[in-house]
Amino acid sequence: MGLFKRATKPASEVRATADGELATMLLQGENMVEQLAKAHLTWGLGSADRWDLDQTTGLITWSFPDKVATAPAQILGSFSPTSGTWLWAWANQSILPELSRDALAVRDWAMANGQEALARAKVEADEQLASTLVALAVRITKARGFYRAPSGNSVVVITFGPVTLTAADGSTSTVAIEVG
Repeated sequence: MGLFKRATKPASEVRATADGELATMLLQGENMVEQLAKAHLTWGLGSADRWDLDQTTGLITWSFPDKVATAPAQILGSFSPTSGTWLWAWANQSILPELSRDALAVRDWAMANGQEALARAKVEADEQLASTLVALAVRITKARGFYRAPSGNSVVVITFGPVTLTAADGSTSTVAIEVG
């Protein structure tokens, strides 16, 4: 299963201790992830020649042969298939605090709603649990986009806002997607 595909097990099996509200949020998050993935394909997400994230400006950039796409970005966390762990951005010292606001929002929500397991800095995780964490985070933060960014032996999960497309001729357009 890909990191952003709907879980093959029902939400009740993904996390046996999940209460009804969390299970509902997981389903909503999975739906949001699916809708966002399809919507962002329209401008080419996932097919760029390269991507870059500038932590000082908070912008993610995707480069294509005929255009450049940029968006304000946040880092949710990273998944390492090798070590079988998920690390939230707020616990990663290599990430500037300004880029971990979405991850902090998830932690704050978890603490306020009795879901302390979602507030642990580092979690043992397989791909399915990482997908579950991402779906919940997308739902909690109401993200407008997310990107599964390959980074060495891990995958960095980035949320982003409206995308500005700049064509080779300098013309620009904005793609703002909202799902609910």
